[in-house]
Amino acid sequence: MIVLAIDTALDACSVAMADEAGVRTCISEKMQRGQSERLAPMVQEAMAAAEIRFDQVDRVAVTIGPGSFTGVRVGIAFARVMALALGKPCVGVSTLEALALEQGEGGLRAAIVRTPGAAYAALYEDGAPLLAPRAAEPEEAEELLSAAAGGRDFALRASSSAPLDIGALARRAARLDPVLYPPDPLYLRAPLKTMSEA
Repeated sequence: MIVLAIDTALDACSVAMADEAGVRTCISEKMQRGQSERLAPMVQEAMAAAEIRFDQVDRVAVTIGPGSFTGVRVGIAFARVMALALGKPCVGVSTLEALALEQGEGGLRAAIVRTPGAAYAALYEDGAPLLAPRAAEPEEAEELLSAAAGGRDFALRASSSAPLDIGALARRAARLDPVLYPPDPLYLRAPLKTMSEA
């Protein structure tokens, strides 16, 4: 199975192509704006580097948030259109799950995504959610995870420590059920109002 994975929800625009043998190519550029202009060329570059044609793609995967409100919308819209054009399923994975399970699913694994004014946390045990993704006060996110873990140790991955491993997401997305992982946005809080909306 050939998977095209996309992430524009965090502080980068990232694309990966993976198949049964592993990750064929990854492209990631750090950015907080401009994903909508850069994403399509990056997909073309990744497919050319992997020597994969569009008609060979079996599945599209995309991060669905939490993260940048605009970035989430850009990634999901692109992934949905791509999947529709190809007639292939689209898999949506939360950024928290993608971060927490980058290195595998065994044991207790947690993730925190921090954005201006808010934090989001989730905890997984053997790949299943123990604490579903939720918003938290920035200073309370780790306490929330510790309480959910019941005092047990867990591996913690923060979005600020390194860019999301888009290759790991591409590999894992091949095993996920598209029915259980729809490409619907996961905002967890209302967007901040702009001055013109206030």
